[in-house]
Amino acid sequence: MDLGTVVGIVLAFGLVIAAMALGVGIGPYMDIQSFLIVVGGSIAALLIAFKMDEMKQFMTVFMIAVKPPQADIPGLIEKLVGYATDARRDGILALETKVNGEEDIFLKKGLSLAVDGNEPDIIRDLLEIETGQMDARHRQRASMFEQFGGIAGAFGMIGTLVGLVAMLVNMSDPSSIGPAMAVALLTTLYGSLIGNILGAPVANILLIRNSDEVLVKTIVIEGIMSIQAGDNPRTLEQKLLSFLPPKERNSQFE
Repeated sequence: MDLGTVVGIVLAFGLVIAAMALGVGIGPYMDIQSFLIVVGGSIAALLIAFKMDEMKQFMTVFMIAVKPPQADIPGLIEKLVGYATDARRDGILALETKVNGEEDIFLKKGLSLAVDGNEPDIIRDLLEIETGQMDARHRQRASMFEQFGGIAGAFGMIGTLVGLVAMLVNMSDPSSIGPAMAVALLTTLYGSLIGNILGAPVANILLIRNSDEVLVKTIVIEGIMSIQAGDNPRTLEQKLLSFLPPKERNSQFE
């Protein structure tokens, strides 16, 4: 669980609700018409903008923002250095048994390609294609929330116009002005809340999660290429540690 993301979402909504409660109370800010225009309209627009298969993954993708997969990069580097040590000592074919027990699918695929004697360019191309496609999928999913934020803001403005029209049409009836103005203002409020809490921020953290996964796969690719080339394990370790911030670089050879 990513505590920062969870706390941020809860705190953002909590502070707004607390401010409402300290004023005139939460009741006046609840309006079914505004909710239908902003939330219902935004979801309908997303159904137009994205494939149904992608929309079915909406909540799954949101949970990745809240509870991302954890990657042990130092542990991964240590594992790759171990494979490099075995390959340099006993030959790359000696890795075949260990490859079969490897749990990381991407790493297993790369090592299998190397053990099978494929050319370095072929191995790199295949692994980079898979990484690129993963990156494209993740960016597409993140764009759902980016679009959600923008669309919610737009529907907030649509609701404002709806409320203003209703107010102007019924100017002769003072009792109808208040409810119409409430719709006009609350749709803007709802759109702003969705766009600035569940839209752009979630899209941004999803892109950060994606960058983390791309980094892991890049380390794997560089590690496999070095293993196939027969690089010195110490050299490989220094190469892979270069992907990490200086304070996280702990060498097992020291």
